[in-house]
Amino acid sequence: MYGRMKEYLANTLAGIKEDGLYKEERIIESAQQAAITVAGREVLNFCANNYLGLSNHPRLIEAARRTMEERGYGMSSVRFICGTQDIHKALEAAISDYFKTEDTILYAACFDANGGVFEPLFTQEDAIISDSLNHASIIDGVRLCKAKRYRYANADMQELEKCLQEAQQQRFRLIVTDGVFSMDGNVAPVQQICDLAERYDALVMVDESHSAGVVGATGHGVSELYGTYGRIDIYTGTLGKAFGGALGGFTTGRKEIIDLLRQRSRPYLFSNSLAPGVVGAGIEAFRMLGESNVLHDRLVENVEYFRVRMTEAGFDIKPTQSAICAVMLYDAKLSQQFAARMQQEGIYVTGFYYPVVPRGEARIRVQLSAGHQKEHLDKCIAAFIKVRNELGLVAD
Repeated sequence: MYGRMKEYLANTLAGIKEDGLYKEERIIESAQQAAITVAGREVLNFCANNYLGLSNHPRLIEAARRTMEERGYGMSSVRFICGTQDIHKALEAAISDYFKTEDTILYAACFDANGGVFEPLFTQEDAIISDSLNHASIIDGVRLCKAKRYRYANADMQELEKCLQEAQQQRFRLIVTDGVFSMDGNVAPVQQICDLAERYDALVMVDESHSAGVVGATGHGVSELYGTYGRIDIYTGTLGKAFGGALGGFTTGRKEIIDLLRQRSRPYLFSNSLAPGVVGAGIEAFRMLGESNVLHDRLVENVEYFRVRMTEAGFDIKPTQSAICAVMLYDAKLSQQFAARMQQEGIYVTGFYYPVVPRGEARIRVQLSAGHQKEHLDKCIAAFIKVRNELGLVAD
């Protein structure tokens, strides 16, 4: 049987390569930080989710080492059997405090958090109303649930209202949205979403993976930005981006929701609990963010500097309120060619193209970090200009 399947797979892969959509992995030979080593050469990294520059922070490394010495390397169990340590509860409490919620449940990743939140809470009697640009993990999580599905265009409040009107016949209604949409960098209009939810008697869920640690006056996410504390019922998020960049996801929100997830959420019930080193570093990350806002302030300065300079240089950048700057190129092969040339100039970026973004919307997604210095930003901007000119592209 595999002979025929092998031929099919080979043809499929050849077609992906012909379309310029084949993804190659580039090997990093150093720690994740602003300057990394790739193929024996130092380059500046502008495509990590390392928003606060914590991925190689010595305090997190020390916290992970110390916790492993005290609590061991791994748990070898799920939470409800013998996989819960005191530090797991401490990290859940720290996350609840950060988001001003009642309780938190940890997962191996936010993909698992989103995969495990819908099915235990909603049935065929209910409705889930989802933004069209929501992350794949939300889309997959919704597919596991029997609730009726509605979809509205990205951040389109008129379409959302129509969906809510159509869903009035369902028992419970949930509006779910990314806080920051990872490919464009825009922030969901959460205040308006909450207004509509209250008007049409719906719950609200926000995935804070790209917004927590980034948006808001001190980086505490969309509720700090919009003043919506107490109006959002469920948040999901990750420890794998701003909060240290390792593993781990979470759902935080109303106590009764979290209680039921502990009883019935399959990724929680059937996956090993987070390793002690990851948990210890996570606790330390939240401790650091409670001590000072210096990392978030530096991130905001870097984003504003980069965005203004790139716009002045004539690049087409999608409007952004986050640490994500999408430099639009529109052609898949061009995005790969451009990224390869940027690496030759010492700048590590990645071209994004279908199916990660819609066809004809290829781009280079630049992600800024508190770990970047001004000279790093200047070198990146200069490389963008140089490569654009060499490729004969016209500035806007």
